Parts: sequence; structure tokens; C-alpha cells
Amino acid sequence: MKRVVSVSLGSSKRDKRSKVEILGVEFEVSRVGTDGDMAKFAQLVKELDGNVDVIGLGGIDRYLWTDKRRYTIKDADKLARNALKTPVVDGSGVKNTLERRTVEYLQNNGIVDFSKSRVMVTSAVDRFGMAQTISKLCNDVIYGDLMFACNVPIPLRSYGAIRVAAHTFLPLVCILPFKWIYPTGQKQEKSIPKYQNYYKWADVVAGDWLFVRRTMPTVESGLLKDKILVTNTVTQEDVELLKSREARLLVTSSPAVDGRYFATNVFEGILITLLGKKPEETTVEDYTGLLEKMDWKPTITDLA
Repeated sequence: MKRVVSVSLGSSKRDKRSKVEILGVEFEVSRVGTDGDMAKFAQLVKELDGNVDVIGLGGIDRYLWTDKRRYTIKDADKLARNALKTPVVDGSGVKNTLERRTVEYLQNNGIVDFSKSRVMVTSAVDRFGMAQTISKLCNDVIYGDLMFACNVPIPLRSYGAIRVAAHTFLPLVCILPFKWIYPTGQKQEKSIPKYQNYYKWADVVAGDWLFVRRTMPTVESGLLKDKILVTNTVTQEDVELLKSREARLLVTSSPAVDGRYFATNVFEGILITLLGKKPEETTVEDYTGLLEKMDWKPTITDLA
């Protein structure tokens, strides 16, 4: 049995272990939260190194992207380097392939007409494949990188603005303590409604789930009613939360197992295990061919 373990900076309350068979290969997939403890995270990576097939970085990105330009987050890179034998993934491969294909699938199958929709992307440099594809299909987009990651209430309204902002800010952002730009540990459990005008404006909210959860509108406001969420790493509790807000559809690029939607780093770990390649050697064509063998489709949950 192959083992894929996601070590996460997030809350240990979201831990899960499941077994799944994909293309005839059995996997044990687990998620271990460290409640924001960097030292515990590093120690777990060291202990798992050489004892599992793939280690996923959960709750933290190693890389952020605009087009083909990659920026490395210092804290994540330091954590990943504790593994000397086992491949380490952060979900970038899935974000570059599955999330592009998810948006294309929604458009091509008449589920979402992006040309007629207003879309809020929580962070384009995090979900770069999704954001780039949406930018080509949709004329009315708000990118929330400055709002959700930097707490600067300025929406960006073009992918060109994302390029400029990334070139200006990411070299600095990537060397800051990661906890300053993304919720870790118990902070993931807090939710304070913010940017409500943009939630009201959007037909589709796309991007990282924890950014959404941390700022999502209240039940009373009704601002998520009939909205479509395109995200990942959602638990059954999160699904119920969206139902209580009367959201219409939940779309994830990865499958659901035991009521849990795989995180991008976990699904990337499964894919490179099946391919038998190192992450840095794996191409878009490798992922695409494997997804066709799997007859992959995004997971669409009707919340109504």
C-alpha cells in the first residue's frame, strides 16, 4: 500500500486518514495538523522522510506563480528541505493542471458560463492555473490577493494588475513569516465577515477555502445565497456550513473520500506516485495523460 501524508500548519481538528484505490493501486492518505507549530512540522517531515511515498505540504505553499515566473516562500522551502529522501509536493502541479481543467469543464459543459458571470478569485498567485483560465474566459473578475493575503482592501481587476502586484510585492511577501499572510493553527477556525460587497457582487467565488471561510458572510446576510464555490480541501462540516448559507454549488478539482475532499497537495502526491516520477520531472503532459486514464472529472456537489 502506498502512503501519502500531508503535514499541515492547520488545526489538528481537521485531521483525517482514509484508504482509497486508484487505477488498481491502494493508497493510505492521511492529514496531520500541527496547529501552526513550525518546529513540530519540521520534526514530522524528518520522521516521515524515507518512510512514506510522498509528503505533502498542507496549509502552506512552497511556490507562488504568475505566468511562468515562480516565487519561493522561504518558510515553506525551509520546511520541505527537512526531507532528504521522500518527494515533497505543495499542490502546484494540481493547481497548474486540474484547476485549469476544472474551469474549462464547467464552461464546456454549460455548468458555469464565465463570459456572463462575475467572479471573485481569492488569490490568483496561489490558484494560478484557475486564475489564468478564468481571466481568459471572464470579463468581470476581482482578484483578492491584496485583500485576503495582505489585508489591504484593494481589489485587482485584471490579470495584468496581478503581474504588476506580484513583481512588486511577492519578493518581500515570500520572506515574511508565513503566519502573517495565511491563517494557521487555531486562526483557521475563526471567521469574521469581510469584503461583503464583493461577496454580494460575485456570482462565483473561486480559490482557497480557508480564505473564504475566514471572511465568509453570515447566515443572516444571505450574501452567499445561490453562489457557486470553486475550491478544495473541504470537510463535511464545511459543506454543511455552505448549505446553511444557501450556496448553490460546490465544485472541487479533486475527488471526495469519506466525506473529505482531497487537498491539492494530497492529490498531487497520489498522481506522482502513480507516475513514478519526481515532482520536478513531471510535466503537464504526464498529468494530462494520467487524468485521462482516470476518467477524471471535477466533483460537483449540489448544495440545494
